[in-house]
Amino acid sequence: MQFHLNGFRPGDPDVQAPAPDLRDRSAPLPETIDVLIAGCGPAGLCLAAQLSCEPSIRTMIVEPKLAPMEKGQADGINVRSMEMFQAFGFADKVKRESVWINETTFWSPDPENPGQIRRVGRVQDVADGLSEMPHVLINQARVHDLFLDVMRNSPTRLEPDYGLMVADLVVDPAAQDYPVTVTLEHTSPGREGERETIRARYVIGCDGARSAVRQAIGGALHGDTAHQAWGVMDILAVTDFPDYRMKAIIQSEGEGTILFLPREGGYLVRLYVELDKLADNERVADRGMGVDDIIAKAKRILAPHSLEVKEVVWWSIYEIGHRLTDRFDDVPADQASTRSPRVMLAGDACHTHSPKAGQGMNVSMGDAFNLGWKMRAVLTGRAAPALLHSYTAERRAAAKSLVDFDHRWSRMVGSRAEDDSESAMPRVQREFIANGEFTAGLTVCYEASPLTGSGQHQSLAPGFPIGKRLHSAPVIRLADAMPMQLGHAIDADGRWRIFVFAGQDDSGQPDAPTARLCQFLEAAETSPVCRFTRPDEDIDAVIDVRAVFQQGFRDLDCSSMPSLLRPHKGRYGLCDFEKVFCADLKGGDDIFAMRRIDRSQGCMVVVRPDQYVAEILPLDDYEGIADFFEGSFLLV
Repeated sequence: MQFHLNGFRPGDPDVQAPAPDLRDRSAPLPETIDVLIAGCGPAGLCLAAQLSCEPSIRTMIVEPKLAPMEKGQADGINVRSMEMFQAFGFADKVKRESVWINETTFWSPDPENPGQIRRVGRVQDVADGLSEMPHVLINQARVHDLFLDVMRNSPTRLEPDYGLMVADLVVDPAAQDYPVTVTLEHTSPGREGERETIRARYVIGCDGARSAVRQAIGGALHGDTAHQAWGVMDILAVTDFPDYRMKAIIQSEGEGTILFLPREGGYLVRLYVELDKLADNERVADRGMGVDDIIAKAKRILAPHSLEVKEVVWWSIYEIGHRLTDRFDDVPADQASTRSPRVMLAGDACHTHSPKAGQGMNVSMGDAFNLGWKMRAVLTGRAAPALLHSYTAERRAAAKSLVDFDHRWSRMVGSRAEDDSESAMPRVQREFIANGEFTAGLTVCYEASPLTGSGQHQSLAPGFPIGKRLHSAPVIRLADAMPMQLGHAIDADGRWRIFVFAGQDDSGQPDAPTARLCQFLEAAETSPVCRFTRPDEDIDAVIDVRAVFQQGFRDLDCSSMPSLLRPHKGRYGLCDFEKVFCADLKGGDDIFAMRRIDRSQGCMVVVRPDQYVAEILPLDDYEGIADFFEGSFLLV
């Protein structure tokens, strides 16, 4: 973590200096705002946390509830989300507080006594090599708290406006400055039903499956339902079930299925319990089921093991649905060439699914992480508004993949256990293993576009697939011999990255490929670093260039590196020593071998602000790197 750049800063380094002209929370609502976010769920808070860090952007986030969430709802954090949390700076806190899912076990009816279950398999939950991060479980409310901390500590000191909801909105495509007029409705006691209006440049609907924002732009969710009731409860209990602290999928002979999930703190556990089949025209509420029905069903499925519930912390009964919206923004397809989006949707407002695969909160935050850097670039004049079209193009495909997968997986988990006596493992275990990369959140691959290269030079680094997230690996930071993950050099700050992987005999010496590339990036008229960095900014304000060498850290000299890799920044012109890394030869985890980087030539790996690999180019392809950023919507 770097701070003190512009002078000594005592106290908590996460608390940034406040921006001027902070909003007066005691005053009436502002008449205009840059971004209005509807909903304080994972998507809304993830987006707000990114925008709050830009002092010039005026953001407002409204929530009909009167206070932050305390318990319930989602709990699973896949490895991709943990990588994202690292960029926000709170992954280590989540790792400390959460429960790690290391193994998943599988239970089926005992052939000799079908009314009772037995363990029939177990598997490592996340396969080796997928990520440096674990799969964890933690209360969704705690995730909210961590995003709220980022917002409170940001320059804008952003706080949600609780007790307010979006009731309606109207977009005026002809208006230039504040084209969205939003009707807000109060929900707090004594003000219920009162309405106010506010005008916004952009509105983001993160307001759930019944989204008022989606309805206002004429969107609808399309899909189907399994007509199956499921109960979920967080409990403190006494039991002799041996896998109480493991993730377990339990399929009984005739009573249904339980998904058993340990929770943080060492004692709490969550159970997803299959309840009754519903008729085509029946809703869950029609059955009048309650927590006692969930407990009774769980006890029957767990036989011969006992379950004595001591406290129910939270519970709910729901019906499985798999739905995807027909539009992620307000622009009709036939007007995309003449209009840019002003209203966009994220999270459950545009896709809903079952909790069986543990992907809902993760994909919602993925939506917001994709959108956040793009909105930040547009609102600060870094990118053309047309950039926002890429949000729908990229995230609708990711959401459709999730809905399709969840459709298959939820039926697999909820199906009656089959006779797998002729197989080495039960079918549900085989499917779990086969879909491990998907449930880890690592299969999202953005197609070729101005933001994602064509793959012409993919062979220079096959371990960094273009369009997928940067797969981190261990390195040693040269200046202080610090072992770390290369991906952890990426913060959620809206900047692009160029990682320069040096060739075999390149140690940063003058006239070697790395030095020549750095000279081009630092001084050439066509360099994207020069073109898109404003005169009053540090040289890495928009594009952060870092290098990785094949030699050990004791074999290189930090002071002889190209000046772009040891830039002088800030008001004092202090030197940034954290731009150069070496392969971890001591630990044996050589990033060049792990990610199959061409040792003789090396390469450039361009990484988007959301950690996805955008392009791979030869070190001497100056024209290629200039052309890529020319087409990436960046503006001076």
